[in-house]
Amino acid sequence: MSTKQIKENMTKYRWAICSLLFFATTVNYMDRQVLSLTWKDFIAPEFHWTNSDYGNITALFSVFYAIGLLVAGRFVDWLDTKKGFMWAIGVWSVGAVLHAFCGIATSGIVAGQWFVGFEGAKEAIEHVGNISKVINVSVVLFIFARLVLAIGEAGNFPAAIKTTAEYFPKKDRAYATSIFNAGATVGALAAPITIPLIASKFGWEMAFIIIGALGFIWMGFWQFMYKKPHEHPKVNKAELDYINQDQAEENSHVESANEDLKLSFLDNFKYKQTWSFIMGKFMTDGVWWFFLFWTPAYLSDVYGLTSDSGMAQLLLFALYAITLLSIIGGWLPTYFVEKKGMNPYAGRMKAMLIFAFFPLLALLAQPLGSYSYWFPIIIIGIAGAAHQAWSANIFSTTGDMFPRSSIATITGIGGMAGGLGSFCINKGSGVLFDFAANTNMKFMGFQGIEAGYFIIFSICAVAYLIGWAIMKALVPHYKPITA
Repeated sequence: MSTKQIKENMTKYRWAICSLLFFATTVNYMDRQVLSLTWKDFIAPEFHWTNSDYGNITALFSVFYAIGLLVAGRFVDWLDTKKGFMWAIGVWSVGAVLHAFCGIATSGIVAGQWFVGFEGAKEAIEHVGNISKVINVSVVLFIFARLVLAIGEAGNFPAAIKTTAEYFPKKDRAYATSIFNAGATVGALAAPITIPLIASKFGWEMAFIIIGALGFIWMGFWQFMYKKPHEHPKVNKAELDYINQDQAEENSHVESANEDLKLSFLDNFKYKQTWSFIMGKFMTDGVWWFFLFWTPAYLSDVYGLTSDSGMAQLLLFALYAITLLSIIGGWLPTYFVEKKGMNPYAGRMKAMLIFAFFPLLALLAQPLGSYSYWFPIIIIGIAGAAHQAWSANIFSTTGDMFPRSSIATITGIGGMAGGLGSFCINKGSGVLFDFAANTNMKFMGFQGIEAGYFIIFSICAVAYLIGWAIMKALVPHYKPITA
């Protein structure tokens, strides 16, 4: 049966599964955004945090997330997609809610008052004379909550990428990934509108509880909607043939060998394809996490716009609305494959090179920011869109070259590398910003904390081109792993 005939007769249930992945990713990013949107204006005054304290928390979250990814990928491959995803979102939803009780726990430890409620905890902490103890205890408690959140959230992308490989042919995987990955943008769009409002009306604690509860709702839909394509009654033969077209249209011997191959965990590190993915993630993931964790603080530090102000919310909404352009990045490799005759890997690498040039605009964010805060927001939005487009394609390279039995594991290994990169940039940013502010540092015409932001923006600008060059050097051509 031709591809055209398949398209005319087939069901489209794979897009229902893609929508579930989209909403899971949306919840994933809303949960991790709650802290970045509440710490500066709601949490820090209560616990006396500095930029370095927040930097330590976000940096350690990145480490926990990185280690979690290493384990989660193997866990999802072992437990399989359905159960693995259920466990992941259940754990991270519990972790999200745990943040809300850090204030009460701090009150109990430093003031001996445990059963006081959220407001009572604030009052008890306010009367504690030992501020250092309040800072240290609260930071440790938030780090623990971030640990639980990170372990659970680490399962999202390995499970989602594995699901995409199950439900989509290679040429469509980057497009499907860009759609569900847009959930990160939608979550980031919804977060600045809802979270500061909830925090200001009901307290920062309720922001963690309400957003964290969304994950439990998603679990119900996943339980009833997901099955393997060949087992699902809503996937007809035509759609199943379309999903499995790679076996029919490519070299069936190579494809079969690829799909049947079983790799041990350590075996994965023998291949340049693994190291290509590792380096691509290490060089670029931290850029997205920096924008995600520090943009609200950037608006507050440089422009005096608090996260609950109307203008800050408008700017953050505009920023993440721009990143929705990343969906084009998922479509572009399909165009290269269908119209230009490229293999999926070559099409993806060409698309990634194009996306790698857009973050260079970040070099202009601070200089143009002296005219209006809209310039850095638009530039960060474009860089964020380029990252998400890049991310959709780099994730799909695992399905191009690795057997399905190893996709979640490889995704987890690369994600761990990305988490380590994120640790470096978040930890470094917190230390650099405090140093720049305290010493009134000067750099390239900028002074104080603005000089610190310019340095980090410059690092973000060149990270993608460096990452692409390393990946291309390691795997210059399409080479699936068959032995």
